[in-house]
Amino acid sequence: MDQYIIDQTFKEVNFSEVDLAQKEFDQCEFHNCIFTNAKLKSTSFSECIFHNCDWSMAAIPMTALRKVQFKGCKLLGLHFEDCDPFLFAVQFEDCSLAYATFTKVVMPKTVFKSCLLEEVAFIETNLKEATFDNCQMNRALFEKANLEGADFRTAKGFKFDLDNNKVTGAKFSLYALPHLLDKYGIEVDT
Repeated sequence: MDQYIIDQTFKEVNFSEVDLAQKEFDQCEFHNCIFTNAKLKSTSFSECIFHNCDWSMAAIPMTALRKVQFKGCKLLGLHFEDCDPFLFAVQFEDCSLAYATFTKVVMPKTVFKSCLLEEVAFIETNLKEATFDNCQMNRALFEKANLEGADFRTAKGFKFDLDNNKVTGAKFSLYALPHLLDKYGIEVDT
């Protein structure tokens, strides 16, 4: 496989058996591909789209994700904080990101649409103006995260400490208030 791949479409390829270290993919599409347990050290993906791919438990140290879209993908247990932070930009739609971590990742305006975010860790993550549209977020951890202007209005299952995160301008539904005010012993009728 070439070192630099541009504008190609890959279908049903098992990349977990291919050495992708230090390869560059630009404007490529991946359909039903497997990256499970893949070693993607210093691999670069720019303006790529992944459809129904499985990235579960892939090793992504210094992997570049620049304007990358994931649609219908499994991204279980990924450590996004290991990625190259330069121009990091991702979007997720209909994805399962259970047990993923985003510690100290800078990702303002990121869109999570109809995603499963169970037990995902957002520790010191910059999610300013991010959107969590119709996401299930049971036991997601938000700690010292920047959630200013973030939209949680259609998200479900989340609970976090308002005093331990920046939440100025964040948007919540009335449904979420009891969970957010739990710590204060306040009862809210919805």
